[in-house]
Amino acid sequence: MNETSNTRKHWIDNLRWTTVLLVLFYHVIYFYNNKGVFGGIGGFGDGPQYQDVVMYILYPWFMPLLFLLAGVSARYALQNRSGREWLKVRTRKLLVPATIGLLVFQWMTGYFNTHVAGNDVLAAVPQPVKYILWAVSGIGPLWFIQDLWIFSLILLLIRKIDAKDRLYNWCGKLGTVWIILLGVLFWLGERTLVFNPRPESLDGLWNLYKPVFYLIPFLLGYYIFSRTEVQDTLGKAWITLMAIAVVCGALLTVTTFGQNNTVPQYMNAPLNCLYGWFMCLAMMGWFKARFDTTNAFAAYMTRSSFGLYIVHYLVVASLGYMMKVYTTLPPVAMYLILIVAVFTLSPLLYEVIRRIPFLRWCVLGVNGKGK
Repeated sequence: MNETSNTRKHWIDNLRWTTVLLVLFYHVIYFYNNKGVFGGIGGFGDGPQYQDVVMYILYPWFMPLLFLLAGVSARYALQNRSGREWLKVRTRKLLVPATIGLLVFQWMTGYFNTHVAGNDVLAAVPQPVKYILWAVSGIGPLWFIQDLWIFSLILLLIRKIDAKDRLYNWCGKLGTVWIILLGVLFWLGERTLVFNPRPESLDGLWNLYKPVFYLIPFLLGYYIFSRTEVQDTLGKAWITLMAIAVVCGALLTVTTFGQNNTVPQYMNAPLNCLYGWFMCLAMMGWFKARFDTTNAFAAYMTRSSFGLYIVHYLVVASLGYMMKVYTTLPPVAMYLILIVAVFTLSPLLYEVIRRIPFLRWCVLGVNGKGK
């Protein structure tokens, strides 16, 4: 029999918005990295930037964890509505901001992204074409919600094929050892990346979106980690899981610091996959055991974290670019200013947008009822 979720699981909400805040912090560090990671404006010289350690700590697991939680939430949502109704909501919530929202809002992010790439990169391009290119370049972190919309379609197709939910029932027989061993799928997912991308091809986009790799945690969330008994098991074992993850993360960081941690060769390394998987398990277990509660702040963050994710990169790209290019501020000041800005201006920007009906719909995917 299928499990039901009549009581809201606050730990899932809390883990989701906490991870989103880590994404915001990560993007500040990433923007000024000097490890060759694509998309940033670059660092401050060729010497070691020890603050870049944040990227090695967070990148292996925080986006897979968001997809995993999205899969869990999809399971619960589809228990209360039809697939057609769910897809309609997902299309407004995900596809609208990732298409129409690009033309209305994200083109501004794209404007700064193209300047980060080089001031004259679009110098000879007609203005209307520039606008379209800015909009496309403004996708930035929205690849996440584009992937999610595609995964929603795939999930509905799987559900149609498996109308009796046999796969879910079969997954209920997996024990703790098998759940840990599912980390092998992390490694197999990374193997689908293009290890030597061709500059003239779409290989780079494939490696950015990582559709097979991210589909795996999404489906694992839906079929396995949505189960109460699995969540309870993780909650009881969170200390052990976290200890293993910390050891793996420390070894990974110490042995690879200075490398570009986003290239396929790095991500496919067994230690990177092991660390990423155990951190996903440990974070779920930790929040299940310690943070299954709510308060006014947590409730606000649960409602607004998606919107903060949508709008935050404009703050990072615009202010980060202008400080690096037009000021002589010391690096520590740039980091501090950008961190404060992204955690204050992003909520302000979100609050303004959600109060304007048209912008609320096309930028945030929120209807007139605020949902």
